[in-house]
Amino acid sequence: MPMSQGERFVGAISSMKARAPVTGGNFGVWGGMFSTFDCAVKGWRQKEDAWNAIISGFMTGGCLALRSGPKSAFGSAVACGILLGVFEGVGVLLSRVFSEGQRPQMAPRESS
Repeated sequence: MPMSQGERFVGAISSMKARAPVTGGNFGVWGGMFSTFDCAVKGWRQKEDAWNAIISGFMTGGCLALRSGPKSAFGSAVACGILLGVFEGVGVLLSRVFSEGQRPQMAPRESS
């Protein structure tokens, strides 16, 4: 007998509740490792720019996938670096779009 819509929803909620601690822990590990690499890269490069996050994402993705082998670790590192590059690019784009209204306007020319 097929499950009703309500039973499926309750099942989905209970599944999410069961997996929440694992998902939260994984996110915490990723965030901690990324922050560690980000601080290390900032110290090494002596710069504060988008490349720090991209490099840190690359290193984090690679380290987290090391147990799967070097090929998988490299693929994960590239994917994570690209993901962080997209995040940084969107951030730069949004900051430019929203700062357009903040630029000082030129005074109108007086006609003689």
